[in-house]
Amino acid sequence: MTDTDKYVIEVEDMTVAYQVKPVLWDIDLKIPKGVLMAIVGPNGAGKSTLIKAMLDLIKPISGTTYFNGYSYKKQRKYIGYVPQRGSVDWDFPTTVLDVVLMGRYGYIGWVKRPGSKDKKLALKALSQVGMKEFANRQISQLSGGQQQRVFLARALVQDADIYFMDEPFQGVDAKTERAIVNILKEMRKLGKTVIVVHHDLQTVPEYFDWVTLLNIQLIASGPISEVFTDENLLKTYRSTGKILKGR
Repeated sequence: MTDTDKYVIEVEDMTVAYQVKPVLWDIDLKIPKGVLMAIVGPNGAGKSTLIKAMLDLIKPISGTTYFNGYSYKKQRKYIGYVPQRGSVDWDFPTTVLDVVLMGRYGYIGWVKRPGSKDKKLALKALSQVGMKEFANRQISQLSGGQQQRVFLARALVQDADIYFMDEPFQGVDAKTERAIVNILKEMRKLGKTVIVVHHDLQTVPEYFDWVTLLNIQLIASGPISEVFTDENLLKTYRSTGKILKGR
């Protein structure tokens, strides 16, 4: 079995800096197919920067990311991305359905208008996240949790093989968080690979089966049972003085 067969994502020698300050340093990371993986670490550890660099949203000083052995540009059709909710202009005058339909443009292109099949798939995705009745609602009228569900529906309608989600539980209520977790686990059952930037250490073992511990450098990455240990967590958070309660 080659690495390409075993790992759907491979990051080699990635370094990212803002001006002269390194945000990520010499990251080597391999992610196998079909895992639900958390990226955890303290504030400023480079968690969001890592996924943005992998997706060509930030240019690294050095390093390469391969998806199934190819560049992001060649595989982007098969990759979904849910950015942080705060990075979007929610006052933009558009409806929930229109936002979800944006997930179909990888298939239909930006010139063609979405057809009946695309709208059917978008409504199905909204139903999956419990937002179908809001299809014609302006996005500015949604709560934070509802906005996050719409983001997730847009990703689902893309029907990608690999998903990146940047803090999908941030600012949502417990009911929405549980709903999102259940959807992510269903995606994993379908063989999707899901990478989530996450901050709540207490829920990592419950929500995920794979974890990457990051603090500018890669501390450890692998199955929860092997990697999510007190020793590795202390290495990850020791510079922050964070107390790891309940572990």
